[in-house]
Amino acid sequence: MPFSFRKSLTSTLMFATLSACASAPPRHEGPSVTNGTQQKQQVVALLKAIETGEAAPVAVIHPDKYIQHNLGAADGLAGFGALLQALPKGSARVNTVRVFQDGDLVFAHTDYDFFGPKIGFDVFRFEDGKIVEHWDNLQEKPTQPNPSGHTMLDGPTEATDLDKTAANKQLVAGFVDDILVNGRMDKLAGYFDGDRYVQHNPAIADGLSGLGQALQAMAQAGVTMKYDRVHKVLGEGNFVLVLSEGVFGGKPTTFYDLFRVESGKIAEHWDVIEPVPARDQWKNANGKF
Repeated sequence: MPFSFRKSLTSTLMFATLSACASAPPRHEGPSVTNGTQQKQQVVALLKAIETGEAAPVAVIHPDKYIQHNLGAADGLAGFGALLQALPKGSARVNTVRVFQDGDLVFAHTDYDFFGPKIGFDVFRFEDGKIVEHWDNLQEKPTQPNPSGHTMLDGPTEATDLDKTAANKQLVAGFVDDILVNGRMDKLAGYFDGDRYVQHNPAIADGLSGLGQALQAMAQAGVTMKYDRVHKVLGEGNFVLVLSEGVFGGKPTTFYDLFRVESGKIAEHWDVIEPVPARDQWKNANGKF
């Protein structure tokens, strides 16, 4: 196997985050790993290797156990070779803005350019020091900020309150279950500090008022959004990521929601929403979760 192809294959192998796309033009400082571990650093290096073609970071992936949940990529190494061959040489850009860890799972928030600009969340599972499984969600990157001037990536990047991880995960899990899954809207205000809520969804303004206006506009347009099941709640300090599935606009959809908690209330939110392709389009049989 030629060296250049091996580099592509490794870049590819890394993750489904690529699979069918990914992206990232603007340059941020990148995530801090002060609170982090070697595994967080390995994930950042692995993702960056999509852009650089560097082979060394890919050694963190287990060549025989790697399970892929990006449905646009086939399982194992073979499925990725074909994927990278379709990528125009030198076109990929990767900038990981946030990276956190919860046990054997490392989750990253990344600005991509891979067959076009996208924002993505990637989750990697480690086993005996190697990456053995990967989940992700990708969304086309908007060309302008949301109604409050925020992008899908700006805002705090460093985890604090590490001693409150469990409590913050419980708070966010309760919010998702009460509000997003079961629609107990009478409990909504209890999760927030008044109207102080920073929103990074491309279509929604800050505050509960902005959320209410967006939901009203969706209802008037006949667009429904329903969370049916939560699959993972991951956290480090004041950052909590929830992986869910449901329906958006009548289509099966996966939701990755990142929340920042402050003084026991939800203070900020980022998300990536991706439709689930039809079953006959899946390139692996592992499912999104």
